[in-house]
Amino acid sequence: MSEYEERLQAWVGRSLGVRRAAPDPVNVPMIRHWVEAMDDANPVYLDDAAARATGREGIVAPASMMQAWTMRGYAASVRDDPAGPDELTDLLAEGGYTSVVATDSEFEFHRELVPGDRVSVEETVESISPEKKTALGEGRFVSTVKTYRDASGEVVATQRWRILRFRPAEKPAPKALRPRPAVNPDNAFWFEAAREHRLVIQRCADCKSLRHPPGPCCPQCGSFAWDTVEASGEGHVHSYVVNHHPRHPAFDYPLVVAVIELAEGTRLITNMTGVAPEDVEVGMPVVLDWIDPDPDLSLPAFRPAGTKER
Repeated sequence: MSEYEERLQAWVGRSLGVRRAAPDPVNVPMIRHWVEAMDDANPVYLDDAAARATGREGIVAPASMMQAWTMRGYAASVRDDPAGPDELTDLLAEGGYTSVVATDSEFEFHRELVPGDRVSVEETVESISPEKKTALGEGRFVSTVKTYRDASGEVVATQRWRILRFRPAEKPAPKALRPRPAVNPDNAFWFEAAREHRLVIQRCADCKSLRHPPGPCCPQCGSFAWDTVEASGEGHVHSYVVNHHPRHPAFDYPLVVAVIELAEGTRLITNMTGVAPEDVEVGMPVVLDWIDPDPDLSLPAFRPAGTKER
């Protein structure tokens, strides 16, 4: 057993601080607030006659309020006995267990509380588990027993309380978004088609010349009329570069950037997929592929054509 483990296990059976009295006795106004918040209409909590009709001596407090009577606000909590819970909390933090979540609570009630009862509570460490792997991270389950007593010292309830102290699991940083293309009224149609996984080429409606990148006017005849044709998705590598620097977090490197000449005759700049940089060759036959880096962006890419695709 490690020295740290021995220090942790030495807490088993120890009290967490001193026995603490509730700041107020059990009282009807607090009961009223509780049952209204919980929407609990049981009359024995506020109607003395109804409580007596059940054999009780008068109004009783809801059992679920047991813990509430001894709970303190933040200002009081930060004034804990230095030998109390903070010491164990610091020891757990030393091991990296800095986060906490409650996992379960089990009550055993010995008698009902009535207005005027003065409750106190003391808490003892029951067990500290070995380190466990959980969905939240690696941690330890710390189980304690809280004993609630009345003014005469008689036990009115016990509560087994368990929390998980854990090291928050490291979450990988989300991958950066790929830079957005500069979309304008002249090229919006092309990116909209790409989102549907359609590679289109702008065509002059008058002289039928194909052009890329898109533009408002035909460079051959000057016409502003145009339509589109859908590319076959076949072509070859006209030229390429392999980018190493500067690096952008949205891309995997080394990054092949190629000028692809389509079977239709136009060229476009794209990434290549499914091929190592050292295997790319000028003239290599390629076929259309798609990159969907996020739900809002789809871009054409090209991969080497298989034997059946040539």
